[in-house]
Amino acid sequence: MSRRVTPTDSRPLASRRSFLVASAGLMASGLSAFARAEGRPPVHAPRATDGDDRHEPIWDERFTLTVGQKQGDLIGRDDRVLQAAVDYVARLGGGTVQILPGTYTLRNSVFLPSGVRLRGSGPDSIITKGPSETIKLAADSDWYDQEITLAQPGPFRVGDGVVLRTKNPHNGSIDVIRRTLVARSGNRFKLDDGIRKNLWLSGEPTCSSLFPLLTSERTADVVIENLTLDGNKANNENLNGNYGGAIFLQDCNRYTIRGVEARNYNGDGISFQICHDVVVEDCHSHDNADLGLHPGSGSQRPLLKNNRLERNTIGLFWCWGVKFGLAENNTMAGNRNYGISIGHNDTDNVMRNNHVSDSGNVGILFRDDARGQDFWANRNLVEGNTVINSGDEAGVAIDVQGQTKDVRLIGNTIQETRQPMQRIGIRIAAEAGPVEVRDNAIEGVAEAIVDLRTS
Repeated sequence: MSRRVTPTDSRPLASRRSFLVASAGLMASGLSAFARAEGRPPVHAPRATDGDDRHEPIWDERFTLTVGQKQGDLIGRDDRVLQAAVDYVARLGGGTVQILPGTYTLRNSVFLPSGVRLRGSGPDSIITKGPSETIKLAADSDWYDQEITLAQPGPFRVGDGVVLRTKNPHNGSIDVIRRTLVARSGNRFKLDDGIRKNLWLSGEPTCSSLFPLLTSERTADVVIENLTLDGNKANNENLNGNYGGAIFLQDCNRYTIRGVEARNYNGDGISFQICHDVVVEDCHSHDNADLGLHPGSGSQRPLLKNNRLERNTIGLFWCWGVKFGLAENNTMAGNRNYGISIGHNDTDNVMRNNHVSDSGNVGILFRDDARGQDFWANRNLVEGNTVINSGDEAGVAIDVQGQTKDVRLIGNTIQETRQPMQRIGIRIAAEAGPVEVRDNAIEGVAEAIVDLRTS
């Protein structure tokens, strides 16, 4: 099938090829090392072989499909046209969906399949959603059911993305279930999958028109770039970042998110949970209700570079068990609580050459996540960062809490341009283990270093 060339498909072939070469080279280097470790010969000059998903030639061209509101291969302005585009490209083994300028208003997430590149036209390609509405359920649904009954019809339609929330009848916590409405009779809707939780009226269950703008689960090798995502925060309820965000990924591998603006989401800007080898670079995540960038629980080897994380509750939040990551050359400015927060078993990460300013409480926080024997953020390097104007009159630039150990704070610049008040440059908790503090330049605070282990 020939590829239609449009004026917007202007990326030089060399640029597209360089992306493919880099991706294939990364995979090949890992596979070659694997082969050497096993004693097998490395693969060179691969051919496309049926069923072999480890080795693929570097093709000069893959399929590109354009989506626009007045011109393009597919015409539309909502989730249906974007979903049709990515599904079509995925059926051909992968390629690019080019989103032409315009505002695309979604009633459901765009679910990304493996092997696609979703590329916008920068600030001229805006993906957003309408106002959310919440309606109570009018009948009990058990965990094995695949339907709900609403107390009133409201604005819901077949095809809508929804979030079901209820109080867990056993422990009182809030259960959150993301589903799509796929069939209807009056106020009774079928869901795209089983509930797997008890939506009993005793738990006051609700149905809300909430969803991530872009999402995926158990997919790999996807690029999202050059897009603007606007969550319409003023007209939407909050959605917890463990379930949603402007971008939300679950159990995915090898995603690259580049040149994306994620703004005004009533939740997180960019969140990924148990996702490995995710690259987030040159993105601007700002004015979101919760976290600007959320490498979520269990995610291995995230690479976070050259991003701006501004005016969120927390700029960069390392969740639980995030390991072997690099956060470099990012800007965290004006975040309401913390510029960077790291804690529960987040080990062996590097935070280097970041600029953290005007954080509401602490510039860089090592959380006291005392949930187990050794659950702190150990063996992390904080090097060459600039931390300016942290917290109120008793603010702390770098706060190492709990039993955190084997942390290195090296060559950072800490500045306070307001009055010193009771402000502290570096504070280390009494329970902390070994912490290396070396070659840091600290000025303008009441106390440069407060080491409670020695007091």
